[in-house]
Amino acid sequence: MSNTTFTMIKPDATSKGYTGAILDQIIKGGFTIKALKWTKLTTEQAGAFYVVHKERPFYGELVEFMSSGQIVAAILEKENAVADFRTLIGATNPAEAAEGTIRKQFASSIGENAVHGSDSDENAVIEGNFFFSALERF
Repeated sequence: MSNTTFTMIKPDATSKGYTGAILDQIIKGGFTIKALKWTKLTTEQAGAFYVVHKERPFYGELVEFMSSGQIVAAILEKENAVADFRTLIGATNPAEAAEGTIRKQFASSIGENAVHGSDSDENAVIEGNFFFSALERF
């Protein structure tokens, strides 16, 4: 079990001005931010990040959406980080997300669901390494 996870605040949430409120909830949830970056993915970068979904029907829309605006990428630390963060963000579909979760509060649909959260310790490492060098982590 890892004590780190990876997240992205997605273009729908950054464009609506939710970045600060989401980061506040992450910190209040007991996570420490180990790396943070405000950036915009190119279509190629979004495609590479989500390559695991390449054969799925939603891949093209996902890549287009994730390269449509600015994102905030972060590595977070907390005991049991992956599972605890997935609980904090809630279900992928905001209509099914628990009250008080980030997606219940800030997401508008399954496709525009405000935040990404790693689904495993292994993916947390891969995803964090996609965005951050060792010099960018604290």
